[in-house]
Amino acid sequence: MSLTEILPGRRGFGTAPLGNMFRAIPEEEVRATLEAAWDQGTRYYDTAPFYGAGLAESRLGTLLSAKPRDSYILSTKVGRVILDEVQVGDRDLGDKGGLFEHGRPNRMVNEWTAEATERSIEDSLKRLGVDRLDVVWVHDIAQDFNGDQWLRKFEEARTGAFRTLSRLRDEGVIRAWGLGVNRTEPIELTLALEEPQPDGFLLAGRYTLLDHEHALQRLLPMAQEQNVGMVVGGPYNSGVLAGGSHFEYQQAPPEILERVKKIKNLAERHGVGVKAAALQFSLAHPVAAAVIPGATRPSRIAEDVAAVDETVPAAFWHELRAQGLVSPAAPLPDGA
Repeated sequence: MSLTEILPGRRGFGTAPLGNMFRAIPEEEVRATLEAAWDQGTRYYDTAPFYGAGLAESRLGTLLSAKPRDSYILSTKVGRVILDEVQVGDRDLGDKGGLFEHGRPNRMVNEWTAEATERSIEDSLKRLGVDRLDVVWVHDIAQDFNGDQWLRKFEEARTGAFRTLSRLRDEGVIRAWGLGVNRTEPIELTLALEEPQPDGFLLAGRYTLLDHEHALQRLLPMAQEQNVGMVVGGPYNSGVLAGGSHFEYQQAPPEILERVKKIKNLAERHGVGVKAAALQFSLAHPVAAAVIPGATRPSRIAEDVAAVDETVPAAFWHELRAQGLVSPAAPLPDGA
């Protein structure tokens, strides 16, 4: 079954910020944000044990466990098992070090074996307070893209998580599985395998206004040929496209800030919201099934809802391309 058939719409909600990403978020703020998302029609939610060492899953579960299970689509991830013990020393988070320093202090184990995959799913179900998952992503198998280390992780996932999730899908326990990563290479390698085959992938930060060239070269043509769908995570590149100061989990460098400034200036001249430009650009590729911006304030939900439906003039897209701010190979929204 394709992701387009499974997902209830083209806009979902990414819950990474609810794991206390970058800051400690009060419970009342979390509750108001989740209620706003639900009230404004969000019916696809993505989460992960990694987000605050289970904090985001638990917070999301408070909302979803009170809703009819057939009324929404839920995805989470495997690859990290959360233990009932406090982490001693620094966590092995690769390029995401410090991202969830305000999350729960539990120790996290990086593991993609069959046993860890099944345990991770069981633990997620408990934290979420639900009886089943719709989509499961294999998380961050290329977080440390150095030498052969990521290939060893990939092989562990291929013989462990991939086969386990394929079996669970074939048994009807889950509806789909794929990779949830912020690099294109592991997805390309997976699509080149004869088995097991994923149903889609969640690509974070790699098909955005600021970063899409690499995905266009190999990954997206492969996915389109094989009819494999993409969920676009991190459409604002850690917030810099939405008025924040972070890019790829760190403070944005000057060259990125300058690029964002050019996009904002162009958007202002055309009366376009930058959020609308970011979300609609990511959704314009035929492989894109949904985009999942995150938020920690109710007002941000309303902005994201409006951004997907905002009318963006064709002239904006053409000038964006003419100025070299997007690749000439990137599909533009319908009507552009």
